Amino acid sequence: MLRIMAHAPELAKALVTFGSTMWRSHTLPRRLLELVRLRIAFHNQCRSCMAIRYQSAVDDGLTEGMVCSLEKPHEAPDLTDAEKAAIAYADLSANDHLSINDETFSQLRGYYTEGEIVELGMFIAFFIGYGRLGAAWDMVEELPQSFQDKSAKAAPWARESIQVRG
Repeated sequence: MLRIMAHAPELAKALVTFGSTMWRSHTLPRRLLELVRLRIAFHNQCRSCMAIRYQSAVDDGLTEGMVCSLEKPHEAPDLTDAEKAAIAYADLSANDHLSINDETFSQLRGYYTEGEIVELGMFIAFFIGYGRLGAAWDMVEELPQSFQDKSAKAAPWARESIQVRG
């Protein structure tokens, strides 16, 4: 994606700075952020996003079994109630953001502080926007072959080949 954004270098630099600041300053578990990122990637149909797992999330306990649980997260025995609440918030944000209401935030407050809810919302917004841009730019040529086939809807839990990045 950065190769494309190099056509607007100052904006690319600002986006990288923003993203880097978010990742340096986060307080939420890396595993949670990765689960949310991958669930949003599915909604966005961002194949580049779905093909990647970050090592920091794996180091924080993320397994491919958990990624598979994202197909039906509300039924997943290996996801915590806090993770399910965050994923439900991400689902609403990605698909029906105007339905987010006081009840949504009340449920989140059962697991997260106000600051963590703000952080979660900012990461969700970043993942939705950046992922939709990536999907629109359709950068699949360097992805594993299973993500290049666009004849069917892709899912991070239905692919054999992923890339782990540091």
